[in-house]
Amino acid sequence: MKDILPLLQCLSPVVGATTVRQLSRIASSILAMEGRVTMLGISRWTPVGGSYRTVQRFFYTILPWATMLWVFFRPSFIQKR
Repeated sequence: MKDILPLLQCLSPVVGATTVRQLSRIASSILAMEGRVTMLGISRWTPVGGSYRTVQRFFYTILPWATMLWVFFRPSFIQKR
């Protein structure tokens, strides 16, 4: 599977490197899963550094989702002339 971390590096100024790394691990495990997606299932599918407690901390963290989405998709909206 393609590594997601390079795609999410643009979010580092907004949320920090640790959160980006956690988001990368969680997103890749969710994409690999089938059926019910639970925190326990996510922690089982994540590589090293994706314990159940880490997944809980990530989902407990308050993130600026609107800003993150804007920073992530902004290059797609800018037209090159």
